[in-house]
Amino acid sequence: MRTLADNLEADDVHTRIVVAAYGLFSRRGIRDVGVDELIRASGVAKATFYRHFPSKDDLVLAFLKRRDELWMMGSVVPEARSRAQNPEDQLLAIFDVYDQWFQDEDFEACSFVKVLLEMGAAHPLGKASMEYLARIRQQVRLLADEAGLEDSEAFALSWHILMKGSIIAAAEGDKLSARRARRMAAGLIAEHRPQRSQPG
Repeated sequence: MRTLADNLEADDVHTRIVVAAYGLFSRRGIRDVGVDELIRASGVAKATFYRHFPSKDDLVLAFLKRRDELWMMGSVVPEARSRAQNPEDQLLAIFDVYDQWFQDEDFEACSFVKVLLEMGAAHPLGKASMEYLARIRQQVRLLADEAGLEDSEAFALSWHILMKGSIIAAAEGDKLSARRARRMAAGLIAEHRPQRSQPG
């Protein structure tokens, strides 16, 4: 998987702050990381920090945006598409990508779900997290449409439950949760295939 540092200029101050925040927020959440720690980890002056990010929430929004660009849209979706030739198998390949992710020693679960639960749905950061989660569902729905599945919106909602559930289970210690979810996902695909009319 690509990392933030692979994609950004190391000498850019704005980037340096986001890189430092990315590591801290993804591992420990939002509330546990203070601005002073972010400044120390970034290696910038306090005035410089606030010039780039007037508030901690501004930095969290930048973190969520980068997480989406590098992880979900930058790695999971393209990698799942590259692993199979047809949309149904590409959908299932999402769980193959997750399985690989769950085996990593530095697995840190889903930042969007963590921020949503930590900050709440009414908080601006919670709302931003929900928007990114909706983008993931939209990618699933696009694949479902390409596969010709019926009621792709309901399919994507159910599929996303399997995705999020497997992440939570992996965070609990079930490193095989993606494989379990994949088997359930195959059944969900079968349920949403168009029903062929029986001859009269």
